[in-house]
Amino acid sequence: MNTKLTLEELRAFIAREFPQMADVYRVDAIAPMWARVSMMPDERHLRPGATVSGPVIFGLADCGMYFALLATIGPEALAVTTNGSIDFMRKPLPGRALIAEVTLLKVGRVLAVGDVAVRSEGADGMIARATLTYSIPPKK
Repeated sequence: MNTKLTLEELRAFIAREFPQMADVYRVDAIAPMWARVSMMPDERHLRPGATVSGPVIFGLADCGMYFALLATIGPEALAVTTNGSIDFMRKPLPGRALIAEVTLLKVGRVLAVGDVAVRSEGADGMIARATLTYSIPPKK
């Protein structure tokens, strides 16, 4: 299976359709059924204790899944999250980018399921692991 979008096409789609996200998340690499997405947390992403908040980490996982799915099925702006769960395992390293590696497990006609491993840049252990399901709108 090939990707339906190139990395440049996916980045252009995100910039055009979701300009509010274009400066937060970066699609670093794509391959069939896989993507790597990163973000550099700043002050607005921190919770008390000066660590990245859980919702920010989940947002990275969710957006990573969305971007991997778009690379696989093509530019479908209306694909939506229908289910998600996340396990937080350790704090991210301070001052480091967060990296989400997404593996799509199944892409069907109406649903897609994927796993996301989130790490701090330069660290081996996962800080979080998420499983997400997306609904794919019917083709017209």
